[in-house]
Parts: sequence; C-alpha cells; structure tokens
Amino acid sequence: MKRITFLHTLALATLLASPLPLFSQAKSDAKKDPKPDAKKDAKPTKPNPVQAPDVAAPKFQNGEPSAGFLKSHEDFVAIAKAGGVDVLFLGDSITAGWKGNGKEAWEKTFSSYKTANFGIGGDRTQHVLWRITNGELDGIKPKVVVLMIGTNNSGSDEADGIAKGVTAIVTAVHAKSPATKVLLLAVFPRGEKPNPQREKLAKINSTIAKLHDGKSVHYLDIGAKFLTADGTLTKDIMPDFLHLSKAGYQIWADAITPKLAELAK
Repeated sequence: MKRITFLHTLALATLLASPLPLFSQAKSDAKKDPKPDAKKDAKPTKPNPVQAPDVAAPKFQNGEPSAGFLKSHEDFVAIAKAGGVDVLFLGDSITAGWKGNGKEAWEKTFSSYKTANFGIGGDRTQHVLWRITNGELDGIKPKVVVLMIGTNNSGSDEADGIAKGVTAIVTAVHAKSPATKVLLLAVFPRGEKPNPQREKLAKINSTIAKLHDGKSVHYLDIGAKFLTADGTLTKDIMPDFLHLSKAGYQIWADAITPKLAELAK
C-alpha cells in the first residue's frame, strides 16, 4: 500500500514538475494552425504601360485603367454635356484642390463666373489630353480655360517631352473650341529649396512660354509669388512643398484675377 502511494505521489510530482513542455507544445501546435497568408493571397502587382507625355492615354493603376480616374472623367463629361461653363480649370490635384483648401478663395474670387473644375489628382499631361479628346469639352465652349499641368510628369519624363504634352493639350482645346482663350500657367515650383526638379520645371516653362500669342494663348508665370526672396517654399504656402494651403490658393486667385477678367469678357 505504501509502495502504491509512493508511486502515485512520484507520478504526480513528475507531472507537476513538467508543465511547460506540455503547454509549449500546445502553443507550438497552435502556431502551426493553417491561416491565410496575406502575401501569398495578394494579387501580384501588374506593371503600368509606359506612356509618352504627348500621346493621349488614360491613367492606369496596377496594370488596369484607374477606376477613380474614369469615374471623375465620366462626371466631367456629364457636366460638359449640361453646358453653361464659361471658365474651365484643367489640371491635376493642385487644380482639384480648389474644392478643398481653395474653396473659400474660389467662392470669393470666381463666383461671378460660370465655372467648372476638371482637376484630377495624379494626372499627367497625357491624361488631361485623353480626357479632352474623350468628351470633356463636348457640349461647352468656354471663354477661358485655365491650364496648369506637368508637375506629375517631372519625376520620369524629360522637359522637352512634357512641354510637348502641354502643347498638345492647348492644341486639343482649340480643336474642340477654337474661340476659347487658354490662360496657360507656368508649372508651379515644388520642393522647399531650389532643386533639380525645379530646374526641370523651369525648362518646361521656358518652352511653353513660347505658346503665348496674346490672342488665343496667354502665358502667365506666377510661381515667384509663392516663394520667399531666397527661393524658399514655406509650409504656410505649400505644407508638403507641392500642394497649396488656403493662403496659397488665395495667392493663386489674386494673381490671375486681372487677366482672367480681361479674357472672360
């Protein structure tokens, strides 16, 4: 009897002395439970097609035409079909920003015009060109188109190519609406301090400035108005050194007001 009790006591002591391996094994087994592997299940990223800055093309995302881009385009086509636009702003996210940080300046400065804002974030010259050739000016004959585009091309395309893209857009606008006057803005400066990308933008601007004829195309460079005396862009004007703040949009509005009034008569 004493022997049996001793053996039971010994077995219990052994069990209590070694819980960790048992629980450790349970945890180990739990880790082995099959779970979805996000990386394995994720669809592979497809490369976007190479696009020339002066050839009309829709925006792509993950190898497919961007749904957001196409939706915005469809909305703009509907606005154009409805008619009644005298002043049209064309461009990328900086133009689209009139609906955000620029809303107050827009309402204060441009409310007397029949306006439309056809800006889409991330757009390059080829995308704006595609939009125009695919219906965004069908149904309207704006007195003025305010165009500022090209900064999104500057990371990958050469200055000459980007300038050709801007030129193609101006040509496309006049093909759709010959009497429209284009207020062509120099591509705005970017980056806190003078930098190589700004130098490329300067080359673009020096080329597109030659489109100015004082009749159907009016070139205007307001970039210096965003800078301090030493060429610095402050966060007060462009918080990320690219997109405008409320103060930045007010500078833009004030800078083009006299010329816009002249052209929109």
